[in-house]
Amino acid sequence: MLDLTSSRMDMTLLSRVARRWKQPVWIAAMIANLAMATENTNSPAAVSSVGSTNGNNVVHLPGMTVVGRQDSLLGIADSASQGTTGAAQLAERPILRSGEILETIPGVIITQHAGGGKANQYFLRGFNLDHGTDFAVFLDDLPLNLPSHAHGEGYSDMNTVIPEFVQRVNYEKGPYDAAVGNFGSAGSAHLEFYKILPSDFVTLEGGMYGYERGVFGVSQKTGAGTILYGGEAAHDDGPWTHPDDYWKFNGLLTYSQGDELNGFSLTARGYHGKWDSSDQIPQSFGQTNFFGTLNPTDGGDSQRYSLQGEWHRHGLNSETKITAYAFYYDLDLFSDFTYFLTDPVHGDQFEQQDKRWVAGLDAHHTIFSQWFKRDVENTIGAQVRNDWINNGLYQTENRVRVDKLDSDTGDILPAMTQGDHFTDTEAGLYFENKIQWAEKFRSVAAIRGDLDYFDVHSLSNPANSGTADTILPSPKLSLIFGPWDKTEFYVQGGFSFHSNDGRGATQTQEPVSADNPTGGATAQIPALIKTRGAEIGVRTLIIPKLQSTVSLWYLHSDSELMQDGDTGGTTASQQPSDRYGVEWANFYSLTKHVSLDLDAADSVARFTSVDAGDAAPGSPGGERVPEAVGVVVSSGITLHDFHGFSASLRLRYFGPRDLTSDGLYKSSETILLNAEVGYQINKTWRVSAEVLNLLDRRDQDITYAYESRVTPSAPATFQNVYHPVEPIQFRVGLTARF
Repeated sequence: MLDLTSSRMDMTLLSRVARRWKQPVWIAAMIANLAMATENTNSPAAVSSVGSTNGNNVVHLPGMTVVGRQDSLLGIADSASQGTTGAAQLAERPILRSGEILETIPGVIITQHAGGGKANQYFLRGFNLDHGTDFAVFLDDLPLNLPSHAHGEGYSDMNTVIPEFVQRVNYEKGPYDAAVGNFGSAGSAHLEFYKILPSDFVTLEGGMYGYERGVFGVSQKTGAGTILYGGEAAHDDGPWTHPDDYWKFNGLLTYSQGDELNGFSLTARGYHGKWDSSDQIPQSFGQTNFFGTLNPTDGGDSQRYSLQGEWHRHGLNSETKITAYAFYYDLDLFSDFTYFLTDPVHGDQFEQQDKRWVAGLDAHHTIFSQWFKRDVENTIGAQVRNDWINNGLYQTENRVRVDKLDSDTGDILPAMTQGDHFTDTEAGLYFENKIQWAEKFRSVAAIRGDLDYFDVHSLSNPANSGTADTILPSPKLSLIFGPWDKTEFYVQGGFSFHSNDGRGATQTQEPVSADNPTGGATAQIPALIKTRGAEIGVRTLIIPKLQSTVSLWYLHSDSELMQDGDTGGTTASQQPSDRYGVEWANFYSLTKHVSLDLDAADSVARFTSVDAGDAAPGSPGGERVPEAVGVVVSSGITLHDFHGFSASLRLRYFGPRDLTSDGLYKSSETILLNAEVGYQINKTWRVSAEVLNLLDRRDQDITYAYESRVTPSAPATFQNVYHPVEPIQFRVGLTARF
């Protein structure tokens, strides 16, 4: 980190240097530490000083590395719920699966309800975000979310990420960032990857339940630039009666030139995964088969291959960044959630297939100027992506497509429930204005406009072919006051949206399925679902060595109605909803080598009127949004580099949730305690050990409530259905750095 001997850096300079928040947050964190240098912040001791300043007030900054959440964002952040996590903190966390690096974002919960190769389930701010709806994830500006996905809107598979190559995770919450459009209502995460590794490395890991993993990374100077390459191979069976047998392979190749101010890079990524699936089980079955599987042929395979290039320039009075990308994605997923409820002979397994090519562009240009002697930043940005999609929903038995018989009606359910070939085109344009009105008051005002266009060709029912489009404006405003006594205040309001499945926007006939055995007419659903929110927050360093933020937030969604990839129809929850809550995040540097963190959040989610569609049988319904996250607590104590030793002990509490709109069915709480210890033997070698689920609790990783039949002759039962957490397990690792 950096420290200045001067007593103060003028806020006008900060405004010109800080740029917009979406630029690498290490710049923002460094500038904040420069400004607070003589005020006893938590920054480490000085290692260098700021560079030269030219006549246009552009400061050329030396490079540095963010250590973690101890870096101050006072004078930089636009909200209390905005922040960054550096590579060091990511490395210190014991994790079960790669997606859990997103749990470094306060209030975020990552779970899994099926085999390891399926995308995680996300929870944040009163949402069960399914596999990514309303939470946007970017890999060096490449969007990870997939609209109009065969399994779930916004499907976001973090298995494509190798944690060791992530340099930082930048995040913000709420619909206030103009650069984030679709899926960003609850929040977004921007993963930035190394272009030059701190050192080359090889890591080998092994553990219980067939866990094996190898990963390596190399970066080296090549002519005028740097080439970075690495890969990962991993296998995991899990504790399940029928092993997951999950294999995954990741590769990464980057060529880059320049630095954070001026340069370009080209990056290729590849991922392939194949797995069997444990899936969720009914509570009655789990009493004697806690790690059992009702259908051992569930599972799938997935692959994703991408190529992206980015170019950035930082001039005296402006900066520009352009990112272009293309990728191919393929998923074949077999699931069985109700077992023998519909067809006691062939069972209820179904297949979801999604194949797509995607191409897109993300560009923005910022001008730094003055209006009436007030420092101003004006940014105009444009984003466009097109998805060429082939997806389908099929009835299967043991992964073979078959016609089935609905036992309740006697109707034939065709092997192809739904098949479509279509394009999904998204385009967004935004303008953002930042003004430093006074030394202790600044504003960020923005307007964003988005277009979503679908052209659907239905293979199963030509009546569902057609086109649809929607244009949606989204204004946003943030007011920032301070800092006073190392404390800053924020007031925000804004609009956003998430897209719906393109098939639902043109669909006029329900596909023949167990939920709709005769098909029938259906209403088309909106292409874009509007959201609007507000937030007030405080960020303070007033207590020495403690950084603390508090946020009070509200979010309204126009509709919970979405296309259901599991049935091909639309879900029953058609009511608008309101969500509100509080978040409290803390990071305390106890000593040079010991840090504590405590993050807590509580959310409430309610429909605006009674909803019977998500109620228990015989109930008139209620206003509770099913599966909405409530209380979340994440806390840990970390030992950093103490005579070669490092260690971390982390607690995660995932509170009970309503599973039906009437609140008659609830989940239990989930408590996980994980630990990690490592020792740096010498400059090259490091050994580590992890203990996951240290308390060996038999909790539920995720829980639902619905009707199922566990055997052909058993009665249909409405009950809690869950996926258990994995039991206590040990993993060890050996790393060599060169």
